[in-house]
Amino acid sequence: MKEQYYDQLLNIRTHGSQKGFHPSMHYNRYEPTPYEALETLFEHYVLKSSERVVDFGCGKGRLNFFVHHMFGASAIGIEMDENFYEEALENKKNYIKKYREGMESIHFQRCLAEEYKIDSRDNRFYFFNPFSLQIFMRTTNNILRSVEKKPREIELILYYAPEEYIYFLENQTAFELKEEIVLPALYEKNPYEKFLIYQLVCGKE
Repeated sequence: MKEQYYDQLLNIRTHGSQKGFHPSMHYNRYEPTPYEALETLFEHYVLKSSERVVDFGCGKGRLNFFVHHMFGASAIGIEMDENFYEEALENKKNYIKKYREGMESIHFQRCLAEEYKIDSRDNRFYFFNPFSLQIFMRTTNNILRSVEKKPREIELILYYAPEEYIYFLENQTAFELKEEIVLPALYEKNPYEKFLIYQLVCGKE
């Protein structure tokens, strides 16, 4: 089973979902992206070691460790839940026991997504349907303001994207769909089982 295989390989513990629901209607229940889905994504979507990924609603940090192990890319995990944040920090301790180069490349911050101050080095942003459209809009606008200050190539990676996310991006921002990566074994039964890569298009009205 790939969940156990990769957790053991990375020396972390990220399996399991959140029990119960968050008291705010704006934040969805935590569930890690399946490793099998991540395999499919990164077979088609290659990161450079110079890139810096931000995972909004990172939970226990699975994506952070996976992209660092696969590509050597830096990764920032944003998590509002104190328990998940502490588990992510514990996972980092265990990961760097095995892969010491992750010390300076993997970071976690405990804050709300819309309160995270976008770093000028951040250029890839990952969303697994973590919160409401209102929070997504505010977070995306923070990204766009950061690009105004420091122009750079920006891409959003969406998994299980709600229709309202897509409508907002395509009708109210300069993001355009660059690539769609479906999960073959699951997509036929559930059209949300896919990754959407949106690229910021400079000069778009």
